[in-house]
Amino acid sequence: MAGPALEQPPLEGAARAEAVLGRLQLLVTRKLDGLLQGDYVGLLPGPGTEAGESREYRPGDDVRRMDWPVTARTTLPHVRQTVADRELETWLAIDLSASLDFGTAQWLKRDLVIAAATAMAHLTVRGGNRIGAVVGTGPGVPKKAFRKAAEPAHPPVFRLPARPGRKEAQGLLRSIARTQVRPGRADLGELIDMLNRPPRRRGVACVISDFLAPVDDWERPLRKLGVRHDVLAIEVVDPRELELPDVGVLALADPETGELHEVQTSDSKLRSRYAEAAAEQRGAIARALRTAGAAHLRLRTDTDWLLDMVRFVAAQRHARTRGTTR
Repeated sequence: MAGPALEQPPLEGAARAEAVLGRLQLLVTRKLDGLLQGDYVGLLPGPGTEAGESREYRPGDDVRRMDWPVTARTTLPHVRQTVADRELETWLAIDLSASLDFGTAQWLKRDLVIAAATAMAHLTVRGGNRIGAVVGTGPGVPKKAFRKAAEPAHPPVFRLPARPGRKEAQGLLRSIARTQVRPGRADLGELIDMLNRPPRRRGVACVISDFLAPVDDWERPLRKLGVRHDVLAIEVVDPRELELPDVGVLALADPETGELHEVQTSDSKLRSRYAEAAAEQRGAIARALRTAGAAHLRLRTDTDWLLDMVRFVAAQRHARTRGTTR
C-alpha cells in the first residue's frame, strides 16, 4: 500500500528537475542506443518462461534450469535455455535520501539516480514490457526533532504502478525527478521490501541507492527479493565519500541530523583513516550485494556513467553466453 504522498517541490526545483530529466533522456537516447546496437533486453537479460534449446551445463548455471530428460539420455548434465518473456515486468526501488542530494563533480548523486532510472526505462520498455517504481526519501525533519515534530517519524514512500508504454514510462520518470528530497534517511530495507509486496511473477527488480544505510537494515530484504526476481543493485558514489581532499578546515553537514562538523583535512593521518573506513564500508556493501545474488553496478559522479553502464551491459551479455549472469 502506498505511503503518504510527497508535497510538490517549489517551482525552481521542478524546473531544474525537468531540465535534468530532459538532458538525461537526450543522452540516453542518442548515446546508449548508439553504443548498444542490436537486440538487447534491459540491463539484465530477464527471466524467461518459454522453453528453448538445451545445452551442456557450465559452472555457474542455475541448477533450477536443469534439463533432466536430456541429462539422462546423454549422461551429461544439460540445462534448458529459456526465451525471455515478451512482457517483462521491471520494478525500481528509488532511494532519494538527503545523502543523495550531494555531489562534488559533474553530477549530483540524485541526478545519477534519475539517470539510472532513465536508462532502465529506455532499455526495458518495449514490446509491452511494464515498469513501475517505489520511491522513498527522508522524513523531513532531523532525527533529534522527531518527538517534537508534527510530521510522521517514518520516511514518506509512494508507489508508481507498473504500466506499459514509453509515454507512461516518461510520466514515471517525471514523477521521480520532481520528488522533493527531504532531510533524513529513507528506510532502505522497507523500500526494498515493498518490491516483495504483493508477490509478483518472476521479473527484474532494480534498487538504486548509495546504500549508506546500515547493511543489516537492507541485506535481508534484498536476499528475499533475489529468491524470486533477478536483482540489479545500482550504487551511486561521489569521490568525496571515498577520500578527503587536502583543503584545510572543511565544514561538513550531516544530512540525517543537520549537524555541522569542522574537519581539518590537512591532517594526513585523518585523511588516511577516512579512506580506510570508506573502503571498508564499500567493501561491506559489495559483499552484502554479492551474498544477496544481486548484479552490482557502481556509478560515480566523476566518471562517464554512460560508459560504465555500457561496460556493465557488455559484461552481462558475455556472462550470459557463458551460462551465468552473476
